Amino acid sequence: MGNELQDLVSGPSVWRGADFAQNDSWIHVLTDAEQAELIEAVAQVKSKRQPCYEFGRDDFPLPLLESSFARFLDELEDGRGFVLVRGIPVTALTNEDLYLLYWGLGVHLGTPLTQNRKGERIVEIADRGIPYGKQVRGYTTDARLMPHSDAADLVALLCVRPAKTGGASCIASGMTIYNEIVRHHPEYLDVLRRGFRHNMRGEGASGDPNEVTNNVIPVFSYFAGKLSCHFNRRLIEQGAEKTGQPLSALEKAAIDHVNALAMSPDVRFDMDFKTGDMQLLNNHSVLHSRQAFKDDPAAPYGRRLLRLWTNMPNGRPLAPEYADRTNNGPRGGMPVASDTDEPENFGR
Repeated sequence: MGNELQDLVSGPSVWRGADFAQNDSWIHVLTDAEQAELIEAVAQVKSKRQPCYEFGRDDFPLPLLESSFARFLDELEDGRGFVLVRGIPVTALTNEDLYLLYWGLGVHLGTPLTQNRKGERIVEIADRGIPYGKQVRGYTTDARLMPHSDAADLVALLCVRPAKTGGASCIASGMTIYNEIVRHHPEYLDVLRRGFRHNMRGEGASGDPNEVTNNVIPVFSYFAGKLSCHFNRRLIEQGAEKTGQPLSALEKAAIDHVNALAMSPDVRFDMDFKTGDMQLLNNHSVLHSRQAFKDDPAAPYGRRLLRLWTNMPNGRPLAPEYADRTNNGPRGGMPVASDTDEPENFGR
């Protein structure tokens, strides 16, 4: 790729869902020995009475998996941008031990970030019976979620329980979407490169429900030799509403087209989660969405995922206006309310 947002992208980050229809190279299935190593690492931090969120990579040794994690990080940053790890031993652990395990995995994937104003770094993804509205985070609902990026280098989702029906993860290459726009709608490039202010949903530094991002955040940002993509149509539209600056017809058409491409069967790749699956996505190259789901009303618990955001140790340099997406500084997590006294929970 050249040095302008006009050239086509090439390489393994450019893919379509059909590329993986008969290809499972994106799945790493844990061996019995690797599963046992994870359980032993949990036992080790417990024996030292190291609380969750307070231990680091060296405290959670994974000699068998260390080289695999290095490959995962290389694949995420310089390859296709996604990996699925299958066979995490979630059913062999208590709930508190499960959090120890996931934090241990997180510190091997980089630096975990805060994900909301309560300061949670491991977040429960489950239907809490809340209607999906302007100030509601989609992960607390059972709603269909449109294609978007999260505010971190990496998003990791660990499936503890799948839904009774639905809930498939749909991912799309932002680089493929970019190439499609270059080829067929180059008139959209300037507005997508310039970017938009995003609604902060009341979770910004001020806590004001009308707060939007300080920066105009590009959808496509080329910096230090790499193209990155950050997109969320819902937050862009709400940001325009809250600033009182309606989107132009060209801007609306551009973000609608990005959204449509990310949902196109010709572009996206769908995967169903099984208990013990951990999906890893690079937020700078892959957009993700989710199908609506339904839980079994007769079951004591429904669909449950655990989410981590991390900044990867090998994460690419980012343009300053692109890197600050939370009003908390470049690559910062979600701002934490100064008056919060809620401890990070251990779910259910």
